[in-house]
Amino acid sequence: MKLNWKVALVFVAAFTCAPLAFADVTVSDAWIRSTVPGQTVAGAFMRLVSTAQTALVEASSPAAKFVEIHEMTKDGNVMKMKAIDRLPVPAEKPVELTPGGYHMMLFELKSPLKAGDKIPMKLTFEDRSAKRFSVDVEATVRPLGADTAPPKP
Repeated sequence: MKLNWKVALVFVAAFTCAPLAFADVTVSDAWIRSTVPGQTVAGAFMRLVSTAQTALVEASSPAAKFVEIHEMTKDGNVMKMKAIDRLPVPAEKPVELTPGGYHMMLFELKSPLKAGDKIPMKLTFEDRSAKRFSVDVEATVRPLGADTAPPKP
């Protein structure tokens, strides 16, 4: 078999010019606050770490009609919450989603969330080359009043 040097050159160039860093995102300590009867929204919190620069661009859960990525900011003495289109996740720098900071809101919950429930979520990320990939997460529902610390055994 005779190798065409032009084909070989194109093949080598394609692989050497391809982006070297594909993000691998680790999600840990995922939790959601429990709800009271009639409550149709809940906050979700977690820690994100990526091996390469990426951004969280979308989230969903079968427990809610839709999920938004939010940020909290202080305007004078007032805390304001607003939806954002993307949350940057720098390479090797943990991003904490916490009460009072970045977080996700689950809207139009399909049923109340009780402490101990496990809620599936799908997080969609976009890397620097605009390639999207998803990470499946299982968030544990914590009792009302829970802070960012994991429950004690």
